[in-house]
Amino acid sequence: MKILILHRVPYFKIEYHRGISHDRHDVTYFGTDQALATLPPDLRCDRVSRPGLRPVFEEAQKWLARKPREFDRIISASEYELLDAALLREHLGVPGAPPAQVVLARDKVLMKQAVEDAGLRVPRFLPLPQFLADEGLAPWHGRTVLKPHRGASSEDVLVFDTTALATTAIREGRTGIARLDAGKDRETFQVEEFVSGPIRHFDGLVQGGEVLVLSASEYINTCLQYSQGRPLGSFQIGFSDETRAWVARALAAVRIEDGSFHLEAIVQDGELVFLEVGNRVGGADVVTAVELATGVHLPSYELRTLLGEPVAALLPEPPVDPRRYGWFAFPGHHLSGREYRGLDGGAVFRDAPLVVAWNELPVGAPLPDHITYQTGETILTGVVAGDTLEAVRDWMTSLFGSLSVRTRPVAPTASEQVPA
Repeated sequence: MKILILHRVPYFKIEYHRGISHDRHDVTYFGTDQALATLPPDLRCDRVSRPGLRPVFEEAQKWLARKPREFDRIISASEYELLDAALLREHLGVPGAPPAQVVLARDKVLMKQAVEDAGLRVPRFLPLPQFLADEGLAPWHGRTVLKPHRGASSEDVLVFDTTALATTAIREGRTGIARLDAGKDRETFQVEEFVSGPIRHFDGLVQGGEVLVLSASEYINTCLQYSQGRPLGSFQIGFSDETRAWVARALAAVRIEDGSFHLEAIVQDGELVFLEVGNRVGGADVVTAVELATGVHLPSYELRTLLGEPVAALLPEPPVDPRRYGWFAFPGHHLSGREYRGLDGGAVFRDAPLVVAWNELPVGAPLPDHITYQTGETILTGVVAGDTLEAVRDWMTSLFGSLSVRTRPVAPTASEQVPA
């Protein structure tokens, strides 16, 4: 089989060799030089560099116009390039989910409408142009969330105390979101009521519409708080047959039929309220935590489903040891322009028995200029394990309340230094 991978996610996060035999298949990785540099040097494959200045679909079209090739599958593991892969499949006549199906699981307005139509509760919401046109007529009046239709990592997400304050900030260009304040791209944003309660994420694998693997976790802090500079983590919890059925209904509503999924919901008054879902693995160390708990490496089995291989009979038995796992991440993007100098209060946690992985930036490393959960980019990531969810939750909560980060401004390079 000839396979084209739109390569953006660092190789170590997916480990493509675990799901695709590179000896049996002819695999081509299409990505920027930075992305291609993450490939193992001895991996049997073709590496095709792209400039990274235009959408990957456009750059792939241009490349294939110069050097026509045929593929049996076109795959992307990145949320940002799922639609590009679908467009390229459609352009080349390659099997796989079409663009309309992919958009349904990417656009937050379309997905919420589909889930609501399926009879599940969602936050009340409106596309931003409709919200502004119907000023004062929104079906809620309290806390209001402004977010992009297709954003990720809580970028450009704001919460206002009331619908009126949201309206005023947007109309007067005082949101702090440059494109909105310039009066642009309003059609790419939506607003929704703020629903309070614990936030959970559900991760797993689906093939042919059947949920084969499911893991449930609850966040400590939120992705929005992480974008604002606070640490984030989650710990695994149990789930009922009713919850499993709810997840299956939500996935069916947005036509996520094959591959991995990462679904988020709020628990309010004992009821799950759908937030959003992606046809991809979760970020941070979700993949590691799920594999430790279930024995299933989600990216590997996702790749097999995308190649059309039945996987249900191949799934490993879960580990005999029924431990709970969690992951954590400390952000650094809010300290951009500074370098990492170390952690205060970390010694007692670093060597704790619960710690499975502790990945800390080396002292002197520059802090990122963008939101990232990536090991090696942000200040600290890790995985913990405990006999109970309470043990994992309480340890992580203590960690978040104890650590403080030391930084200093990045020293100028020789070319940047100005003679006295």
